[in-house]
Amino acid sequence: MSGTGRDVRDAGLQPERTRLAWRRTALALTVVAVLTVRLALPGDPAGALIGAAAVLLWGAVLGLCWRRATGTGVARSGGPVLPLVALGAAGFAVLGVLLVLRGLW
Repeated sequence: MSGTGRDVRDAGLQPERTRLAWRRTALALTVVAVLTVRLALPGDPAGALIGAAAVLLWGAVLGLCWRRATGTGVARSGGPVLPLVALGAAGFAVLGVLLVLRGLW
């Protein structure tokens, strides 16, 4: 609105959208973890190690996402959660590369 000098925004829906985004992130990482374990398990002990690493990484990232997804009230911004989740996603990329390299040997 021009002329009022104030920003008008509906703060009521923003926390809900943020929580839903964190839930989608947790769901996507769950699917990636399940696929990683599924691809890693039929094989040698290195595959089992990759699968175990995927489960541990999934648990850590899910814990971070779950706290943000189930929070009530005003959505928090900042903090170390987003970089840690991005680091977890990068960890899944590394596990994927290891799976591809294991398949090439």
